[in-house]
Amino acid sequence: MSNALVPILRTLLICLSGLLYNGCQLATAQSATDATPAEDDRASWQSLFNGRDLEGWTPNFAGQPVGVNFRNTFRVEDSVLRVSYADYTSFDDAYGHLYYRNPYAHYKLRFEYRFTGDQVPGGASWNVRNSGVMLHAQSAESNEIGQTFPVSIELQLLGGLSDGKERPTGNVCTPGTAVVLTDTIDYRHCISSTSKTYDGDSWIRAEAIVRGGGQMDFLIEGDTVLQFTRPQIGGGFIYRSREQADWQAAGIHSSRQEWLDRDGELLTRGYIALQAESHGIDFRRIELLDLSQ
Repeated sequence: MSNALVPILRTLLICLSGLLYNGCQLATAQSATDATPAEDDRASWQSLFNGRDLEGWTPNFAGQPVGVNFRNTFRVEDSVLRVSYADYTSFDDAYGHLYYRNPYAHYKLRFEYRFTGDQVPGGASWNVRNSGVMLHAQSAESNEIGQTFPVSIELQLLGGLSDGKERPTGNVCTPGTAVVLTDTIDYRHCISSTSKTYDGDSWIRAEAIVRGGGQMDFLIEGDTVLQFTRPQIGGGFIYRSREQADWQAAGIHSSRQEWLDRDGELLTRGYIALQAESHGIDFRRIELLDLSQ
């Protein structure tokens, strides 16, 4: 080899080494970009239900003091958090909610649910295979003694009736509240999602992505079925009407004017509560990812 070629080859080797190094660095950076976000790491999720008992949860029933688990409605059996009407002969408007102990603002909530058995006698016809999870809810202690539902945003859960008719789940209902759809405030009490109908008693996966007073997304079986923004206190309880009868029907009397005075106020945080409204339902794998940390 000519001595004149040695410097040239040395230069080429140095350049080649630099190209290989930079290529590795780019590949490493791309791998980091493609990696699963830390927020989706299962280790980052916290379980809200321990599978053994109701630790961390507080029941509240219309007509009962806070903390009374009326007729053992909320119970844990076979590692499942169950809404059971085994000890009932009639529903008797015993609307109940099971509150988790901490309020949250920005988070993901995921869980699995399934409807069980037949509706207890005395339940309303619209409550057949009907339940929900309340988000941004007022505290259990701030409910009036006869209040049937907390002021909140409800992730409504519906089961199909095996009649061939569509009955989507993952809807939003708004007791005392309202939401914004396509830049317009929507006062409908319940707004349907785009989910399919789920007949039978199979477990269904649901998720809510909650961003304070901003956007909320509802997912069923991994698919986004509903999106809305600006959850807020509304003008009525069920209807747009501010009439007293609308609030009294929900057992709200002394605090009605306070809620009306807060009309339009964004709900930026609140409690999570599981609903009991006359049809049995099971919950499991209730997990939360706090996005505010």
